[in-house]
Amino acid sequence: MEKIVKDFLENQNLKKDEFVELIRAYKDPEAVEALKTRAVELRKKYYGDQVFTRGLIEFTNYCKNDCYYCGIRKSNRNADRYRLTEEEILTCCENGYELGFRTFVLQGGEDPYYTDERMESIIRKIKKGWPDCALTLSIGEKSYDSYKRFKEAGADRYLLRHETADAVHYGQLHPETQKLSERMDCLWNLKKLGYQVGAGFMVGSPGQTDDCLAEDLVFLQKLKPQMVGIGPFIPHHDTRFAQEPAGSVELTLYLLSVIRIMLPKVLLPATTALGTMDPRGREKGLERGANVVMPNLSPVKNRKAYELYDNKICTGEEAAECRGCLSRRVESVGYHLVSDRGDAVE
Repeated sequence: MEKIVKDFLENQNLKKDEFVELIRAYKDPEAVEALKTRAVELRKKYYGDQVFTRGLIEFTNYCKNDCYYCGIRKSNRNADRYRLTEEEILTCCENGYELGFRTFVLQGGEDPYYTDERMESIIRKIKKGWPDCALTLSIGEKSYDSYKRFKEAGADRYLLRHETADAVHYGQLHPETQKLSERMDCLWNLKKLGYQVGAGFMVGSPGQTDDCLAEDLVFLQKLKPQMVGIGPFIPHHDTRFAQEPAGSVELTLYLLSVIRIMLPKVLLPATTALGTMDPRGREKGLERGANVVMPNLSPVKNRKAYELYDNKICTGEEAAECRGCLSRRVESVGYHLVSDRGDAVE
């Protein structure tokens, strides 16, 4: 087995060039097995065989941003736009609660229609209606004051993927109006305000190098988020990257193990993108150290329209209604779904 893998298992505080070397070891079956074994040991040490569920509510696919890789970016005129009303969002929570969900994730594009006042009202109503549930927001870059208002209204967690920690690469994926420094400021502000914070990145996005991925790992070491979401890049037909190859499932799985070892107590989802690229992608993710799945609670009529990338699985076993199907999939790899808020271990 390569020396860098042994070094990493003993001491996770690698420098960037060492992370590059570690990333390049992903084709070595011995390295994969060693990291997988350690990742599973750590996830079992802190979380046993529990898998936490998050009820995902994709409540708007309007977005003011124009990220070059995204199917719901503002300049995509072919996107079938929708917004859920407050009542529809609360109905999703009601259905989810009955199905056993104790965390709701409100996810949407950066939609100016949902002002701070509107978001505050939604947050307060969810927390009043289901006080034993955790609420996660995933609504992009906001000011410190907006994040503070949402926190005071009752939001517990915030997901904001940084997408890449390399500024040049960030510029290849976003227009000039969007800056990596602003994304990073948002993540640090969320930490300051006491949120459980989630960051993350795409694996195999256009222009990404091993150096870029190493930069992501260095950043995660510094930020120490409670949640990390990674998934393979999948192109969308209405973007400039339509003809780009998708990211590697194998490298994504390898990096899940690396992240679990680096951040042993992290909440680590086996993502929808993994399940889209590989029919057993989420099970494989759980076998590499992941401990969270995020079934879809959005109204069935809107699921297809929240299309960040092509062929996203949006009906069937990833849907919240089929908790039994998901439960069987999770049990097939030796874990079990729990009805629990699923907070990160301190």
